[in-house]
Amino acid sequence: MLYASTNGIRLAYERTGRGERVLLIMGQAAGGNVWSMYQVPALRSAGYEVITFDNRGVPPSDVPPGGYSLADLVADTAGLIEALDAAPCRLVGTSLGALVATELAVSRPDLVTCCALIAMRARADAVRRAVSAGERALTSGGIQLPPAYEASVAVLQMFSPATLNDDAGIAAWLDVYEMSAARRAAASGQDAIDLSIDRRDALRAVPVPCRVIAFSDDLMCPPHLCAEVAEVIPDCDYVEIGSCGHVGYLERPNEVNLAIIEFLDKNLSDSTQPALFS
Repeated sequence: MLYASTNGIRLAYERTGRGERVLLIMGQAAGGNVWSMYQVPALRSAGYEVITFDNRGVPPSDVPPGGYSLADLVADTAGLIEALDAAPCRLVGTSLGALVATELAVSRPDLVTCCALIAMRARADAVRRAVSAGERALTSGGIQLPPAYEASVAVLQMFSPATLNDDAGIAAWLDVYEMSAARRAAASGQDAIDLSIDRRDALRAVPVPCRVIAFSDDLMCPPHLCAEVAEVIPDCDYVEIGSCGHVGYLERPNEVNLAIIEFLDKNLSDSTQPALFS
Protein backbone atom coordinates (compact mmCIF):
# COMPACT_ATOMS: atom_id res chain seq x y z
CA MET A 1 0.00 0.00 0.00
CA LEU A 2 1.30 3.44 -0.99
CA TYR A 3 0.27 6.87 0.28
CA ALA A 4 -0.17 10.26 -1.36
CA SER A 5 -0.62 13.59 0.42
CA THR A 6 -3.54 15.61 -0.89
CA ASN A 7 -5.88 18.29 0.42
CA GLY A 8 -4.30 18.15 3.89
CA ILE A 9 -4.64 14.37 4.36
CA ARG A 10 -3.01 11.11 3.26
CA LEU A 11 -4.81 8.76 0.89
CA ALA A 12 -3.84 5.10 0.56
CA TYR A 13 -3.67 3.95 -3.04
CA GLU A 14 -2.53 1.12 -5.29
CA ARG A 15 -1.34 1.37 -8.88
CA THR A 16 -0.97 -1.54 -11.27
CA GLY A 17 -0.76 -2.32 -14.97
CA ARG A 18 0.49 -0.33 -17.94
CA GLY A 19 -1.36 1.78 -20.47
CA GLU A 20 -3.78 4.68 -20.30
CA ARG A 21 -4.74 5.51 -16.75
CA VAL A 22 -8.06 4.59 -15.13
CA LEU A 23 -8.92 5.83 -11.63
CA LEU A 24 -11.58 3.80 -9.80
CA ILE A 25 -13.62 5.69 -7.17
CA MET A 26 -15.50 3.55 -4.65
CA GLY A 27 -18.86 4.37 -3.06
CA GLN A 28 -19.80 5.34 0.46
CA ALA A 29 -17.86 3.70 3.30
CA ALA A 30 -16.30 1.05 1.03
CA GLY A 31 -12.63 0.43 0.42
CA GLY A 32 -10.83 0.63 -2.89
CA ASN A 33 -9.87 -3.03 -2.49
CA VAL A 34 -13.43 -3.98 -3.50
CA TRP A 35 -12.47 -3.18 -7.10
CA SER A 36 -9.63 -5.70 -6.91
CA MET A 37 -11.96 -8.71 -7.02
CA TYR A 38 -13.09 -8.25 -10.61
CA GLN A 39 -12.58 -4.81 -12.15
CA VAL A 40 -8.82 -4.36 -11.65
CA PRO A 41 -7.85 -7.69 -13.29
CA ALA A 42 -10.19 -7.07 -16.22
CA LEU A 43 -8.90 -3.54 -16.83
CA ARG A 44 -5.29 -4.68 -16.61
CA SER A 45 -5.96 -7.44 -19.13
CA ALA A 46 -7.57 -4.85 -21.40
CA GLY A 47 -4.33 -2.83 -21.42
CA TYR A 48 -5.01 -0.12 -18.86
CA GLU A 49 -3.07 1.17 -15.87
CA VAL A 50 -5.42 1.00 -12.90
CA ILE A 51 -5.37 3.21 -9.79
CA THR A 52 -7.53 2.40 -6.77
CA PHE A 53 -7.65 4.27 -3.46
CA ASP A 54 -9.48 4.60 -0.17
CA ASN A 55 -11.53 7.78 0.24
CA ARG A 56 -11.08 9.92 3.34
CA GLY A 57 -12.65 8.18 6.30
CA VAL A 58 -11.82 4.69 5.03
CA PRO A 59 -8.69 3.25 6.72
CA PRO A 60 -5.82 3.07 5.99
CA SER A 61 -6.46 6.52 4.45
CA ASP A 62 -6.74 9.30 7.01
CA VAL A 63 -9.94 9.61 9.04
CA PRO A 64 -10.30 13.31 9.89
CA PRO A 65 -12.82 14.08 12.66
CA GLY A 66 -16.20 15.58 11.87
CA GLY A 67 -18.43 15.42 8.82
CA TYR A 68 -17.13 15.53 5.26
CA SER A 69 -18.53 17.35 2.25
CA LEU A 70 -18.77 16.27 -1.36
CA ALA A 71 -16.31 19.06 -2.13
CA ASP A 72 -13.81 17.43 0.26
CA LEU A 73 -13.91 14.14 -1.66
CA VAL A 74 -13.69 15.92 -5.01
CA ALA A 75 -10.66 17.94 -3.87
CA ASP A 76 -9.05 14.78 -2.46
CA THR A 77 -9.46 13.00 -5.79
CA ALA A 78 -8.14 15.95 -7.80
CA GLY A 79 -5.11 16.14 -5.53
CA LEU A 80 -4.46 12.42 -5.85
CA ILE A 81 -4.50 12.60 -9.66
CA GLU A 82 -2.06 15.51 -9.55
CA ALA A 83 0.19 13.88 -6.93
CA LEU A 84 0.46 10.75 -9.10
CA ASP A 85 0.97 12.78 -12.29
CA ALA A 86 -1.93 10.78 -13.72
CA ALA A 87 -3.79 13.52 -15.59
CA PRO A 88 -5.74 13.31 -17.71
CA CYS A 89 -7.28 9.98 -16.76
CA ARG A 90 -10.46 7.98 -17.15
CA LEU A 91 -12.75 7.81 -14.13
CA VAL A 92 -14.89 4.87 -13.11
CA GLY A 93 -17.04 5.60 -10.07
CA THR A 94 -19.86 3.81 -8.34
CA SER A 95 -22.67 5.41 -6.32
CA LEU A 96 -21.07 8.24 -4.28
CA GLY A 97 -17.88 7.66 -6.26
CA ALA A 98 -19.75 8.32 -9.51
CA LEU A 99 -21.03 11.59 -8.07
CA VAL A 100 -17.45 12.55 -7.18
CA ALA A 101 -16.41 11.75 -10.76
CA THR A 102 -19.00 14.07 -12.31
CA GLU A 103 -18.23 16.91 -9.91
CA LEU A 104 -14.53 16.56 -10.68
CA ALA A 105 -15.18 16.55 -14.43
CA VAL A 106 -17.06 19.85 -14.11
CA SER A 107 -14.59 21.59 -11.79
CA ARG A 108 -11.35 20.17 -13.26
CA PRO A 109 -11.93 19.02 -16.84
CA ASP A 110 -8.17 19.12 -17.39
CA LEU A 111 -7.89 16.04 -15.15
CA VAL A 112 -10.60 13.92 -16.74
CA THR A 113 -10.95 12.21 -20.12
CA CYS A 114 -14.27 10.39 -19.65
CA CYS A 115 -16.43 8.89 -16.89
CA ALA A 116 -18.12 5.52 -16.43
CA LEU A 117 -20.84 6.13 -13.84
CA ILE A 118 -22.08 3.01 -12.06
CA ALA A 119 -25.30 2.98 -10.01
CA MET A 120 -25.59 6.77 -9.84
CA ARG A 121 -28.68 8.87 -9.31
CA ALA A 122 -29.06 12.64 -9.68
CA ARG A 123 -31.78 13.02 -7.05
CA ALA A 124 -33.68 11.07 -4.43
CA ASP A 125 -37.35 10.14 -4.57
CA ALA A 126 -39.58 9.77 -1.52
CA VAL A 127 -38.33 6.34 -0.48
CA ARG A 128 -34.65 7.15 -0.96
CA ARG A 129 -35.09 10.46 0.94
CA ALA A 130 -36.62 8.58 3.84
CA VAL A 131 -33.77 6.06 3.94
CA SER A 132 -31.14 8.84 3.83
CA ALA A 133 -32.90 10.81 6.57
CA GLY A 134 -33.08 7.74 8.78
CA GLU A 135 -29.39 6.97 8.31
CA ARG A 136 -28.42 10.56 9.13
CA ALA A 137 -30.58 10.41 12.26
CA LEU A 138 -28.78 7.28 13.42
CA THR A 139 -25.40 8.92 12.86
CA SER A 140 -26.29 12.22 14.54
CA GLY A 141 -27.77 10.34 17.48
CA GLY A 142 -24.60 8.30 17.95
CA ILE A 143 -26.56 5.07 17.49
CA GLN A 144 -24.49 2.07 16.43
CA LEU A 145 -26.48 -0.93 15.27
CA PRO A 146 -25.26 -4.44 16.18
CA PRO A 147 -22.87 -5.58 13.42
CA ALA A 148 -24.91 -8.67 12.57
CA TYR A 149 -28.10 -6.65 12.14
CA GLU A 150 -26.33 -3.92 10.18
CA ALA A 151 -24.89 -6.58 7.87
CA SER A 152 -28.33 -8.08 7.21
CA VAL A 153 -29.81 -4.67 6.35
CA ALA A 154 -26.84 -3.88 4.11
CA VAL A 155 -27.12 -7.05 2.04
CA LEU A 156 -30.87 -6.53 1.63
CA GLN A 157 -30.16 -3.07 0.23
CA MET A 158 -27.17 -4.00 -1.90
CA PHE A 159 -27.92 -7.34 -3.56
CA SER A 160 -30.52 -8.66 -5.99
CA PRO A 161 -33.12 -11.33 -5.21
CA ALA A 162 -31.06 -13.76 -7.30
CA THR A 163 -28.21 -13.46 -4.78
CA LEU A 164 -30.37 -13.07 -1.66
CA ASN A 165 -32.18 -16.31 -2.42
CA ASP A 166 -28.93 -18.26 -2.71
CA ASP A 167 -28.36 -19.32 0.91
CA ALA A 168 -24.75 -20.41 0.47
CA GLY A 169 -23.76 -17.33 -1.51
CA ILE A 170 -25.47 -14.77 0.69
CA ALA A 171 -24.11 -16.36 3.87
CA ALA A 172 -20.60 -15.51 2.72
CA TRP A 173 -21.60 -11.91 1.99
CA LEU A 174 -23.26 -11.59 5.41
CA ASP A 175 -19.94 -12.60 6.97
CA VAL A 176 -18.03 -10.09 4.83
CA TYR A 177 -20.34 -7.21 5.75
CA GLU A 178 -20.31 -8.09 9.45
CA MET A 179 -16.50 -8.28 9.53
CA SER A 180 -16.21 -4.89 7.81
CA ALA A 181 -18.57 -3.11 10.23
CA ALA A 182 -15.71 -1.32 12.02
CA ARG A 183 -14.34 -0.01 8.74
CA ARG A 184 -17.75 1.34 7.73
CA ALA A 185 -18.16 2.96 11.13
CA ALA A 186 -14.84 4.78 10.69
CA ALA A 187 -16.27 6.33 7.52
CA SER A 188 -19.22 7.91 9.34
CA GLY A 189 -17.89 11.34 8.33
CA GLN A 190 -19.13 10.55 4.81
CA ASP A 191 -22.68 10.34 6.18
CA ALA A 192 -22.76 14.14 6.32
CA ILE A 193 -22.89 14.26 2.50
CA ASP A 194 -26.50 14.90 1.48
CA LEU A 195 -27.28 12.48 -1.35
CA SER A 196 -30.89 13.66 -1.67
CA ILE A 197 -30.07 16.99 -3.36
CA ASP A 198 -31.31 17.32 -6.94
CA ARG A 199 -28.16 17.66 -9.05
CA ARG A 200 -29.70 17.40 -12.51
CA ASP A 201 -28.98 21.00 -13.42
CA ALA A 202 -25.34 20.68 -12.33
CA LEU A 203 -24.92 17.54 -14.42
CA ARG A 204 -25.81 19.46 -17.57
CA ALA A 205 -22.34 21.05 -17.29
CA VAL A 206 -20.39 17.76 -17.41
CA PRO A 207 -18.01 18.37 -20.34
CA VAL A 208 -16.68 14.85 -21.03
CA PRO A 209 -18.19 11.68 -22.53
CA CYS A 210 -19.98 9.52 -19.96
CA ARG A 211 -21.70 6.18 -19.70
CA VAL A 212 -24.26 5.36 -17.01
CA ILE A 213 -24.38 1.70 -15.98
CA ALA A 214 -27.55 0.81 -14.08
CA PHE A 215 -28.69 -2.41 -12.42
CA SER A 216 -32.22 -3.76 -12.79
CA ASP A 217 -32.73 -4.68 -9.11
CA ASP A 218 -30.91 -1.72 -7.52
CA LEU A 219 -32.89 -0.48 -4.51
CA MET A 220 -30.53 2.42 -3.74
CA CYS A 221 -30.19 3.83 -7.27
CA PRO A 222 -33.03 2.27 -9.29
CA PRO A 223 -32.81 2.30 -13.09
CA HIS A 224 -35.34 5.10 -13.60
CA LEU A 225 -33.21 7.44 -11.46
CA CYS A 226 -29.99 6.32 -13.18
CA ALA A 227 -31.60 6.97 -16.56
CA GLU A 228 -32.23 10.58 -15.51
CA VAL A 229 -28.46 11.03 -15.14
CA ALA A 230 -27.88 9.84 -18.69
CA GLU A 231 -30.64 12.13 -19.95
CA VAL A 232 -29.15 15.35 -18.56
CA ILE A 233 -25.41 14.84 -19.19
CA PRO A 234 -24.80 16.19 -22.71
CA ASP A 235 -22.64 13.34 -24.06
CA CYS A 236 -23.82 10.23 -22.24
CA ASP A 237 -25.21 6.82 -23.07
CA TYR A 238 -26.98 4.30 -20.85
CA VAL A 239 -26.53 0.58 -20.20
CA GLU A 240 -28.77 -1.48 -17.92
CA ILE A 241 -27.68 -4.88 -16.63
CA GLY A 242 -30.24 -7.37 -15.35
CA SER A 243 -30.48 -9.62 -12.30
CA CYS A 244 -28.23 -7.56 -10.02
CA GLY A 245 -28.55 -4.95 -7.30
CA HIS A 246 -26.55 -1.93 -6.14
CA VAL A 247 -23.30 -3.92 -6.15
CA GLY A 248 -23.88 -5.33 -9.60
CA TYR A 249 -20.15 -5.05 -10.29
CA LEU A 250 -19.79 -7.91 -7.79
CA GLU A 251 -22.88 -9.89 -8.81
CA ARG A 252 -22.49 -9.64 -12.61
CA PRO A 253 -18.84 -8.65 -13.02
CA ASN A 254 -18.35 -9.95 -16.56
CA GLU A 255 -21.22 -7.88 -17.95
CA VAL A 256 -20.16 -4.80 -15.96
CA ASN A 257 -16.53 -5.11 -17.03
CA LEU A 258 -17.54 -5.42 -20.68
CA ALA A 259 -19.66 -2.27 -20.39
CA ILE A 260 -16.80 -0.36 -18.75
CA ILE A 261 -14.06 -1.49 -21.12
CA GLU A 262 -16.13 -1.01 -24.28
CA PHE A 263 -16.81 2.58 -23.21
CA LEU A 264 -13.19 3.29 -22.26
CA ASP A 265 -11.89 1.79 -25.50
CA LYS A 266 -14.32 3.97 -27.45
CA ASN A 267 -12.83 7.04 -25.77
CA LEU A 268 -9.12 6.30 -26.13
CA SER A 269 -6.97 9.35 -26.72
CA ASP A 270 -5.77 10.06 -30.26
CA SER A 271 -2.23 8.98 -29.36
CA THR A 272 -3.41 5.44 -28.59
CA GLN A 273 -5.78 4.95 -31.50
CA PRO A 274 -4.53 2.35 -33.99
CA ALA A 275 -2.94 3.84 -37.08
CA LEU A 276 -4.92 3.53 -40.31
CA PHE A 277 -1.76 3.15 -42.38
CA SER A 278 1.69 1.82 -41.56
